[in-house]
Amino acid sequence: MHYVVPWSVHEGEVDPTQVLKGLLDTAVLGALRDNRTYGYDLVRQLREHGFAEIADASVYGTLRRLYRAGLLTSEIVDSDTGPPRKYYSVNEAGAAQLERSMKTWEEITHTMDRILGREDR
Repeated sequence: MHYVVPWSVHEGEVDPTQVLKGLLDTAVLGALRDNRTYGYDLVRQLREHGFAEIADASVYGTLRRLYRAGLLTSEIVDSDTGPPRKYYSVNEAGAAQLERSMKTWEEITHTMDRILGREDR
C-alpha cells in the first residue's frame, strides 16, 4: 500500500501545518463520533487535545466539507447565551469513514514505526 504524506520540508524542518491538513478530517470525525457539538466548542476541544495552533477557519471549513460530503448531520439549536448554534454529529457514513481512516492511520503509524526502528514502543 502506498501513501501520499502531506509533509513539506522547508529549511530542514517538517511543516506541522501540512501534516495537520492530512489529519484534520479524521480528528474532526473522531471528536464528533460520540459527541454532538457546535463549531467553536469543537475548536476548543481540538486545542485541548493538542492541536493548540489550529485555526478556527480550518475547523469550520472541514465541518462544511464533511457535511457536504454526507458524513455529518447538523441541526440548529437555540442557545441560552446568544444566537442559535449549528450542532454537528457523525452519521452512519461518517462513522464508516472514520473507521476506514483509523485503519489507515494505524497502518501508517505501524509503517513509520518500522522505518524509524520504533517497533518495540
